[in-house]
Amino acid sequence: MANLNFDYGTTRNYASAGLVAATTSTWTSTVTTNCAINGKFCTTLAPATAAASPTSDASTGLPFVPLQPNQACMLVFGQNAAGQIRLCQGPITPTSLGVTTTPGALILDPQFPALPNDFVALAYTIVRTAPSAAPWTPGTGSWTASGVVASTFQNISDLPNRPQVS
Repeated sequence: MANLNFDYGTTRNYASAGLVAATTSTWTSTVTTNCAINGKFCTTLAPATAAASPTSDASTGLPFVPLQPNQACMLVFGQNAAGQIRLCQGPITPTSLGVTTTPGALILDPQFPALPNDFVALAYTIVRTAPSAAPWTPGTGSWTASGVVASTFQNISDLPNRPQVS
């Protein structure tokens, strides 16, 4: 007899939050979330306008590691079961040498971060820095700082099975 997979303990976001980068280091969402963590429904996260980004990594509890010039990383926005916004930073990878305020191409695909048990992913973005960029720190650095490029936020129901760079 075939083994049946009932997808026990699913962690999933059931509604696209419409998460986007707002001004400075803030974020905006347009839809109330509807999520489950390990099969249990979460408290919803209401739409927000220019809300403050988290300043510590939900995976480690420590402040984010700043990106130096010619570096990239994956950032994953999510929420916990209590309906609070959370942010996790993936490993920092080098980019090819950019030109002044233009970041170089990715050498390696940025990897997704380890995610804590009390976390459901809502969206992710890839941030790259140019040779002229000042150190850029997730949560406090401006999305539009000179020499910093963040990809359009990709709203998701689940993390893809591998990094998506295009």
